[in-house]
Amino acid sequence: MRQNIKVHHWYLYVGLIGLAVLLVGLGARVAASQTASCNKLNKLPSYFDKIICQHAISSIDNGRQIFRYDTFGDEAFWGGALGLHETIQGEQFGGIGPGLSPQAALELGLKVDVAALPRPLIKQLRNGQVDLTDPAVTLALLQLDAVVGVTGFFDDNEEDSLDAIGIHCAFCHSTVDDSLLPGIGHRLDGWPNRDLNVGAIIAFAPNLQPLADLLGVDVDTVEQVLLSWGPGKFDAELFLDGKAFRPDGGPAATLIPPAFGLAGVNLHTWTGWGSVTHWNAFVANLEMHGQGTFYDPRLDDAEKFPIAAANNFGHIHSDPDLITSKLADLHLYQLAIPAPKPPAGSFDEEAAARGEVLFTGKANCASCHVPPIFTEPGWNMHTPEEIGIDDFQANRSPDERYRTAPLKGLWAHTQGGFYHDGRFATLQDVINHYNTFFGLGLTQEEINDLVEYLKSL
Repeated sequence: MRQNIKVHHWYLYVGLIGLAVLLVGLGARVAASQTASCNKLNKLPSYFDKIICQHAISSIDNGRQIFRYDTFGDEAFWGGALGLHETIQGEQFGGIGPGLSPQAALELGLKVDVAALPRPLIKQLRNGQVDLTDPAVTLALLQLDAVVGVTGFFDDNEEDSLDAIGIHCAFCHSTVDDSLLPGIGHRLDGWPNRDLNVGAIIAFAPNLQPLADLLGVDVDTVEQVLLSWGPGKFDAELFLDGKAFRPDGGPAATLIPPAFGLAGVNLHTWTGWGSVTHWNAFVANLEMHGQGTFYDPRLDDAEKFPIAAANNFGHIHSDPDLITSKLADLHLYQLAIPAPKPPAGSFDEEAAARGEVLFTGKANCASCHVPPIFTEPGWNMHTPEEIGIDDFQANRSPDERYRTAPLKGLWAHTQGGFYHDGRFATLQDVINHYNTFFGLGLTQEEINDLVEYLKSL
């Protein structure tokens, strides 16, 4: 076992040397290409136009790094408070229990970035020569920064020993294309990881007492709630209002939304808490448990948000602040991520063309999902009564409304269903709901055509 992990360390060292050489050359080429592309784009109408272009490219590059690799200091919570790193590395490497194997990690929905793997390791994985049941391999992958959305902090004196674990924005909002193996491939930033079982991953930590103390319940109850979420869901409001289950008994967790195609979209999240950059600050401080500054006096409402109000979550001030200086670049990067185009042959083009006519005509979908951003420009919010659904999740938000979700790239996040809680299993189910609620009089053929159009966006 020890020999196995040393082999992977050799790949790590060789890979890092090659990577360093590559980055030096790449950095020079990127700087040159930025200037060239800006010169070509602007044709130098003014010096400031060139500055704007170069700033945009630099900011997007920085934002990509932040999105993929910045923990904002949250390792103090996931490692220091919950001790998640201890159960990941297992007893053999100084932790607790059997450890987390790559196979188990993949089953939890965690992904591996093939671009971070040395070529010999890629070949071994392709040939089935890597023991994916060995937690030592998980540690090697963490040392390679290959686990999407996760950073392992290792002991300087004991290279195999984890000191802490931290997460990034990419933890929930990136997946991979499975180009090497299921769960191992090239990153797809902005795509919601609907395989990721966030609750089960948190429940894997050995110390859930901090969460129990926050919620005012026992540890067994915390574990029960976390395991109720299931793949692709997370409950961002749980630690604000303590409402773990809906009135019908189902889990209150909502689907992880996409973080692509947000340019031009006013409010973010299912219930429109705020702009993209507001939600970035909210999540980085309150959900990821990073160290920063956050202000939202709406959380002072002790009736609606009893846990948030009691813990002053609307007035966070950390020293040092590891979040605020990164919000601008992170915001621009996210706005630059386009919605992915549907694969060729994934929809019926003739039916989609008919569906587009229905979308802007008889079905009247475009009155809210306004092309080309496919949500309302402006205050894109509606009461539960306006869209014919219950108010449970809406009432957990300050505005008590639901956001009109943008539809571009809809095909890329069908797993888990539609609407905030996945209540509609298929696009046809969604259209059937509106057909009945609004009395649209759509025929089955027209419904089918609308489905094909939605798949084409």
